[in-house]
This record gives sequence, C-alpha cells and structure tokens, in this order.
Amino acid sequence: MEYSISGEIAQYVRLVVPRNEGVWASNGAIVAQDDGITWKLRVPGGAAGAIRRSLSGEGLSLTRIKSSRDGAAVVLAANAPGHILEWSLENNSVLTTRGSFLSAWGPDITIDVSVARRASAAFFGGAGLFLQKVSGTGKVLIYGSGDFKDIELATDESLLVSTGNLAAFSQTVDYQIQTVSGLRNVFFGKEGLFMTRLTGPGRVLLQSLKR
Repeated sequence: MEYSISGEIAQYVRLVVPRNEGVWASNGAIVAQDDGITWKLRVPGGAAGAIRRSLSGEGLSLTRIKSSRDGAAVVLAANAPGHILEWSLENNSVLTTRGSFLSAWGPDITIDVSVARRASAAFFGGAGLFLQKVSGTGKVLIYGSGDFKDIELATDESLLVSTGNLAAFSQTVDYQIQTVSGLRNVFFGKEGLFMTRLTGPGRVLLQSLKR
C-alpha cells in the first residue's frame, strides 16, 4: 500500500489502494476519493464486536474501503488539528484511545475492543475501560491531537501521563492509575485527581493536546 502524509496543522494521508484490496478507516475520515474507490460500513467482530465497540465510544462500525482498479487513491483525515503517524504491526497489537485510530491495512489485520486489565484504569484513567485493539501484520495510522511524543519504554521503566494525552501504546505496556498527591495540586493543578502510569516494555505515543 503506497501512502503519503501531508500538511502541518491538520495532516491528511493519501492512500493508493491496490485493486481488490481493502483498507479500514474510522467513520467520517474520507476527504476525497478517486473513481474506482468504494466503501461500506462494516462491524468488525460481528454482533459481539458491535456491543463492545458501542461501549468503547468508537461507534458501532468502521469504514471498509476497496479499489476496483490500479492506481485509485483515497484521502483520509481526522477533521481536527493534529498529526498522523505510522505504527507497524509485526504479529503484535496496538491499543488506541478514543479518536486516535485513523486507518489500518494488512493481510491479517484484526480490529477489536480490549477491556482494561485493571479496574482503576477502567474507571479513572484517561484510556477508559474499553480500548480499540488492532492486531496482526500490517500498518496502522494513528492520529494525535497537536504533536506526537514517541517513547520506547524499557522493561519496568515507568512514565506518568496526564489524562487525555495518551494516544496509543503497545499491548505489552501495563497501565494503572495513580492519584495526584497534595490537595492543592488536585484542586488547582488542572490535571485532575488521577494520572495514568505506563510501565514498559513497549512503545507509547503521547499527544500534546488533551482529548
């Protein structure tokens, strides 16, 4: 799949879709399309997947894009200021927070919803109880509000993240919630009562603007 990312303030991507191949995209992401590009709304995972997706806040369906001719392209964007970054899958998974998934393609891509492994992360963390999980072999395009901070955590290395600034992370990364210390910090620090602690190993993508 050939693609190019353009723009500075609100980036967009142009994907050249090979004949008879498909691409997943978030709903509402299509900006323009060539003749030969068609799309349908699909629910990954069937009825069970629809229920999980409704709880995740990502919507019941995704857009499935296909091409009937060589060279046909589609332009995708998140319709908000921010940047797009590629995440390569090699028989592993990436978890994306609400609004961070833009597109994915590959021979065995699976898109599902993952449940938070810790109750504290589920109910108090910026990531939420349900996260979109993309697995398999292929490419994922992640959207981040503002600019990205790309971090590779070593084993047992930890990072505290402010709620809303987490865009995506490897499935190997553990996350839990830590309370903000000090009443003054809680009420006047504008960071909220909780922050998310991420512990490696694995990759973490932060976004500079909260969402």
